[in-house]
Amino acid sequence: MGVDMRMNLSLFLSIYLSSILFLLFFHIVFLGLWYLGLISHLAGRRPEILTILQNCAVISVACCVFYSHCGNRAMLGQRPFDRKASNWFSLWKERKTWLAKLLHMNELKDQVCSSWFAPVGSASDYPLLSKWVIYGELACNGSCPGSSDEISPIYSLWATFIGLYIANYVVERSTGWALTHPLPVEEYEKLKKNQMKPDFLDMVPWYSGTSADLFNTVFDLLVSVTLFVGRFDMRMMQAAMSRVHEGAHEHDLFYDHLSEKEDLWFDFMADTGDGGNSSYAVARLLAQPSLQLTRDDSVVTLPRGDLLLIGGDLAYPNPSEFTYEKRFFCPFEYALQPPAWYKPNHIAVDKPELPEGIPELKEYNGPQCFLIPGNHDWFDGLNTFMRYICHKSWLGGWFMPQKKSYFALQLPKRWWVFGLDLSLHSGIDVYQFKFFSELVKNKIGENDSVIIMTHEPHWLLDWYWNGASGENVSHLILDYLKGRCKLRIAGDLHHYMRHSCVPSEGPVHVQHLLVNGCGGAFLHPTHVFSNFSKFYGKTYECKAAYPCFDDSSRIALGNILKFRKKNWQFDFIGGIIYFILVFSTFPQCELDHILQDDSFSGHLRSFFGTVWSAFVYVLEYSSVSLAGLLILLIAAIAFVPSKLARKKRAIIGILHVSAHLTAALILMLLLEIGYHSLYQWYQSVEIEHFPDPTGLRSRIEQWTFGLYPACIKYLMSAFDVPEVMAVTRSNICENGIQSLSRGGAVIYYASVFLYFWVFSTPVVSLVFGSYLYICINWLHVHFDEAFSSLRIANYKSFTRFHINCDGDLEVFTLAVDKTYSDPFDMQVPKEWKLDLDWDVEGKQQQQSSYRRKYPSKWCASAGQQDPVNTVRIVDEFVIRQTEKPDFVTSNGSVSH
Repeated sequence: MGVDMRMNLSLFLSIYLSSILFLLFFHIVFLGLWYLGLISHLAGRRPEILTILQNCAVISVACCVFYSHCGNRAMLGQRPFDRKASNWFSLWKERKTWLAKLLHMNELKDQVCSSWFAPVGSASDYPLLSKWVIYGELACNGSCPGSSDEISPIYSLWATFIGLYIANYVVERSTGWALTHPLPVEEYEKLKKNQMKPDFLDMVPWYSGTSADLFNTVFDLLVSVTLFVGRFDMRMMQAAMSRVHEGAHEHDLFYDHLSEKEDLWFDFMADTGDGGNSSYAVARLLAQPSLQLTRDDSVVTLPRGDLLLIGGDLAYPNPSEFTYEKRFFCPFEYALQPPAWYKPNHIAVDKPELPEGIPELKEYNGPQCFLIPGNHDWFDGLNTFMRYICHKSWLGGWFMPQKKSYFALQLPKRWWVFGLDLSLHSGIDVYQFKFFSELVKNKIGENDSVIIMTHEPHWLLDWYWNGASGENVSHLILDYLKGRCKLRIAGDLHHYMRHSCVPSEGPVHVQHLLVNGCGGAFLHPTHVFSNFSKFYGKTYECKAAYPCFDDSSRIALGNILKFRKKNWQFDFIGGIIYFILVFSTFPQCELDHILQDDSFSGHLRSFFGTVWSAFVYVLEYSSVSLAGLLILLIAAIAFVPSKLARKKRAIIGILHVSAHLTAALILMLLLEIGYHSLYQWYQSVEIEHFPDPTGLRSRIEQWTFGLYPACIKYLMSAFDVPEVMAVTRSNICENGIQSLSRGGAVIYYASVFLYFWVFSTPVVSLVFGSYLYICINWLHVHFDEAFSSLRIANYKSFTRFHINCDGDLEVFTLAVDKTYSDPFDMQVPKEWKLDLDWDVEGKQQQQSSYRRKYPSKWCASAGQQDPVNTVRIVDEFVIRQTEKPDFVTSNGSVSH
């Protein structure tokens, strides 16, 4: 296209850094004037660095585009500031019309370059600034008369943009009505409440190499495992604190205020607090007064649950004030607002703190919420969970009466819910076991039915990992409940699966096993658990899975196609790893033989022969690369899940590292073959393209003690890899690496790293994504790693229960589901808008949010994508209250 990109690179870097330094100097001066009190107090607001960088980038691009089309010519004998030449109306009156001008683009281009964007005047017009003017190239036929003082058009354009930025900034901060009428805090808070879009956070980037949250998560996990597990347990502290107050132990853990209802609707969800869009989509459905669903050509109405059970992992990746408030509380408060008198900073000392006018808990008719912690909530020793759950009273519009991290609920028609706290070691402590075992002995009847809620689904995870966990939980179910546990519900796995016991002889300890961790976190696969069938010695059959096994396997393909798109921050680590693997192979001095063969097959043989030679060199002579290779191999073998045998883990790790090493060596050779030089060419044309008749560059060099040319040289060396790699490589190949100074070696390897990092990042993501795909679909390992990388916000669901008047438990699992050909296509909305019905209803009457017809603040921008319109039933079944546990008599017959 006639654009010299190499020159543009040099020009862009020079202008970009000059602009940054100039604007930073301006801001320092401006803040100094503010500090002295010479300008308005609003000038003291610090400018955003990102805004400065963006403006400098725009200025640099504009100057590069101008240079590409107009050059740096100084037109002699012509004053650009000629109104006749620059007047739009005069162009219309010329003998050529605008249409004719468009047909002669060269003439129009010359007119634009020489008149419209040309400098106004010459250096002689500005005597005070003449020494700081950068001059343009001379454009005249033959010898030019006299010396030129024409200003460089690029310099003029740059100065114009900088002047506009400074003028705009000064006017914005120092003048106007807004400076004398600052916005009051009350109006600012009101404006914040009236925002037109929610401030949801994106899904957690689990493969980010630069996320501070992930580093904090790792640190908190290490502290929790080494300090809390086995040494200090918050559950023991809760038990000890309950004993301080006589008679308070049972009152803190046991709730029977719902037991007298004729029937009861309640909901279960788990693993929320990841992406704001997905979490709010589920919370919006939970908050609706009722949901209208189609089933077998009929409409089914499911009222909102009076009780919400949340099965742990309330915020990702780690429990903190920020993650709990932004990822957990925020979506629920948008879905169902807390009472108007609620204060977010209030600490509930004596729970339950009931609304005014309600004497006891069983008379409160609004929705309530009980929660158990998950493994992510335990990363800080349960500190954040205790602060935000046990010492606060409201999750949005859901009232939270609970005081401890575990509880027992007595529901109508002899139904019970046990909410267990498993901590980080997948079991309940002795004090928790004592409470539930005594409750079974003293309060639960022989024909009662119990639902046990845990965070982890032991039945699936123990089968997957070939282990056994939750011994105390199993002891409670097998030896105390003795068949009265009709249902187990859990989260942790971010999908929906239900298994039901196959009728057979012998006692059935648990009839149904239900996992629903689709409350907002990334999706987990279902197909890796398709072969589960045994639990407590009984056979179970999978009755429902969401997503289905085929869709789950197909979704895993995204690791090959979309790993880098979803995890671009992974490039930071991946590029460094690849560079370490080939560090010792730079430079390759003998590469001419690769291009000497006449046939394509000969080129390939020579190329891969050189790759093999480089591999052998790494093994025999390298230090840095070999050390990096060994560390990567150890990490790759350790990364393989422990469920596989050691030999298989070693083989998988070696193959994985071999793929990365081969890719890194191939990239290294491609980069070595493709060297070019730019910096020397830039030096050769610098005087011609940027003349300096007044000696400005020499004065700057003198004033900066030589820093100016040194910065330009080393800057171009760092960013202009072709020149450094060509010249330095030639020097190394002729004289050896010892011929380089330490500074020269640092510059050389830094330059190589910069461009090699850019070339290698797409490849490392492709190789690692392919590894995850092969492992998850062929070996059924890495189910967590392979799907957390995809950060899928779709396939979200919750389970709604109904204890009817007959005592039967009706179970409905509802999903935000709209069928698309691509599972990555949008099911959960990404764009939201203010629900006008909610806004109008709130202005007309003031009432509790749970009594409103439209309780949620935001609805989907596209109505057909709103969760209320896309929700459907993905599973439905009934557990009969009249069913009794089956036991085998001594003669082998089954008694009921």
